[in-house]
Amino acid sequence: MVFSNLVFLYIFLPVILLTYFIAPRIFKNTILLIASLFFYAWGEPKYILLMIFSIFANYIFGIAVFKTQNPSPKKIILIFSVITNLLILGYFKYATFFIDNINYFFNTEFSNEPIPLPIGISFFTFQAMSYVIDVYRKDAPVQKNFLDLSLYIALFPQLVAGPIVRYNTVAAQIKERFTSIDTFSLGVRRFIIGLSKKVLIANPLGAIADEIFSLSQGDLTTATAWIGIIAYTLQIYFDFSGYSDMAIGLGKMFGFDFEENFRYPYISRSISEFWRRWHISLGNWFRDYVYIPLGGNRGNKLSIYRNLLIVWTITGFWHGASWTFMAWGFYYGLIICVEKLGLEQIIHSLWKPLQHIYVLVIVMIGWVFFRADNFSYSFAYLKALFGKAPALYNQQSLLYLVDNGYLIIIACILCTPVYFHLIRMLNSAKSKLKGTTVVIEAFSSLTYLLLFLIVTMYLVNSTYNPFIYFRF
Repeated sequence: MVFSNLVFLYIFLPVILLTYFIAPRIFKNTILLIASLFFYAWGEPKYILLMIFSIFANYIFGIAVFKTQNPSPKKIILIFSVITNLLILGYFKYATFFIDNINYFFNTEFSNEPIPLPIGISFFTFQAMSYVIDVYRKDAPVQKNFLDLSLYIALFPQLVAGPIVRYNTVAAQIKERFTSIDTFSLGVRRFIIGLSKKVLIANPLGAIADEIFSLSQGDLTTATAWIGIIAYTLQIYFDFSGYSDMAIGLGKMFGFDFEENFRYPYISRSISEFWRRWHISLGNWFRDYVYIPLGGNRGNKLSIYRNLLIVWTITGFWHGASWTFMAWGFYYGLIICVEKLGLEQIIHSLWKPLQHIYVLVIVMIGWVFFRADNFSYSFAYLKALFGKAPALYNQQSLLYLVDNGYLIIIACILCTPVYFHLIRMLNSAKSKLKGTTVVIEAFSSLTYLLLFLIVTMYLVNSTYNPFIYFRF
């Protein structure tokens, strides 16, 4: 089940909210846990056993690490827990990739049936790993209540697409939390914004990108290639940030405060800044659990750059079992290394619009590798982008612009903090015009309600409402 689904919106969520708020406080966590397991089992019932195994294993590892005082056995338990989690993730996500490459490089014929990938496995595995590591480091308290740890790992708002929630940020909230009318209302509004991003912007843009990236190399014109990569650049942002908004909004409805995951990355003026704004929880995870243990910024410059390249290549591989994903990660690691060597200072000395253009071009080139299925198509697509195509444009290019130009323009505007500034202006107006606060609030509520109804109508009439094309 996904959030942009009529069953979720009109059956699952209302029933859970009603049950949750009328239940005594002692049963609230149990209700949320049952709801989360049901949510996960909706599309893939057999994989609920995998999640329960992951929860149970990390529950045992956490207690074992906490109770073991001798440093050596304590470290062995930690290593074993990390290996166990990585084996679970590796089998489902990377086994097919490795066997394919073994067959290719060694001319073998090992059987390699595709293994269905459990939804959200990368997210809940990383959360479970971070819990045990934090207990080992004494950065988080051990959880001796199995149901409470289960809720942390399986909590449905952030289960499918993040953000990756650290245990120490929600440990106290799992024990006790409160929801006021104001925070619940804020959560509903944040959820509707995220849902609108996903359904009204990301999905239509995804349809455009899918269509263009399915064209053969000979059918790509320069204009069509640019329309395709711009559509995909916008789609992936509104997809990811939309799901994060929905997760944060749902969290607020149930009394949880999740950290922000996207801060308008496309307004960045360097690639380093872009990755401080994009999927923040993932970047922080790799920083704290991979980059720093490798040595981080300690040591000489050569070791620092080596660490960056390793971390970014692994980051790419986390996104998908493909050489193109690894190349995408290495590409960003290389650019960040070059920026640290002095390019960032040069970029910041330029006219600000040129700084933004630099980031957008670098990012769009990266998205080509992220979206394309193989290197051959990636390089052909890049050639088309930069003029080496059968034609500059054709009738199809013009049709794409006429039919979808308005959507691309709206999406480009909404990638900036325009909405944030608008909300701030409304809040300022409410404080100055106290007599009209009720009117402004009523107008705001009606706007969100209208937006939700528009999303509903779109979902009813649209045949294009998939989950994002890759699964974590």
